[in-house]
Amino acid sequence: MRLSTSMIFDQQVRGISDAQSSWLKVGTQLSTGRRVSNPSDDPIAASRSIVLSQSQAKSSQYATARSFANQSLSLEENSLSSVTSSITKAQEIIVAASTGTLSDDDRASYATQLQGIRDEILNQANSKDGSGRYIFAGYKTDVAPFSDTAGGVTYVGGTEAITQKVDESRTMSVSDTGSSVFMAITSNAKPEPDGTPSEKSLFAMLDGAIAALKIPQENADAATTQSFTDAMNKTNRGLSNSLNNVLTVRSAIGTQMAELDTLDGQGDDRDLILSSQMSDLVDVDYTAAISSYTMQQTALQASYKTFTDMSQMSLFQLNS
Repeated sequence: MRLSTSMIFDQQVRGISDAQSSWLKVGTQLSTGRRVSNPSDDPIAASRSIVLSQSQAKSSQYATARSFANQSLSLEENSLSSVTSSITKAQEIIVAASTGTLSDDDRASYATQLQGIRDEILNQANSKDGSGRYIFAGYKTDVAPFSDTAGGVTYVGGTEAITQKVDESRTMSVSDTGSSVFMAITSNAKPEPDGTPSEKSLFAMLDGAIAALKIPQENADAATTQSFTDAMNKTNRGLSNSLNNVLTVRSAIGTQMAELDTLDGQGDDRDLILSSQMSDLVDVDYTAAISSYTMQQTALQASYKTFTDMSQMSLFQLNS
């Protein structure tokens, strides 16, 4: 087979072009730090990197969800901490107000103090988060969960607690409904001595004590005095039950927050593993790349030299 001048020329140009392309490709890898920038660079690695990228995105979404969940639980815990202090203060007032040597003015003063505590607790029960959503309203976050009317405080919020998926296989409640906090007692609550149902509403307990403290006891008959004593005792039991319920809710919140910390740690470990796997697939090995870059550069220079030498041959001269 005879070799024409144009064929030799094309081969030399193609050799230079291939060498230059290989050299530039390695140079791009060094400048970007990535071995696989396009699927054609390594189809298998590119395919696996897509799967890993999706896993990383999902892990990031769960991390964000855990952050929101932790914020919601922290806000609830902060409110319930204040509620706990208020209930404890109310218990102290009930004990002090039950003393038989007090005057009606003294009892009225205690009633005023209890009214203030009641209003503080109601304010916490209707508290909002930073976005203006009611914390204890369940999914009805745009409506105040507790309504205070002449008939007393009633719960008008949602019936279901807000839940959040915080990991691949874990969904948890990130807030409690007001009814489960302020309108409920635990299964081991102190029963009423006469067998009547125990009061569950924290506000009804306080309202009953406030009303009893406003009734004059000086020179009162035995029935009125006994009624007052019974009201104070019932409120004292009720506040104890309510406090126990609030503390139970707070304990559950603490457990959930601890679990979120654990999931965050596991998520960080998982992210490191995924990042390492992704790096192994698509990131450049600088040692190998630098070596390859040098070799490709040498090959390119050799191609230039060969082309130059070949162009001095008589066949090229005759062609010109």
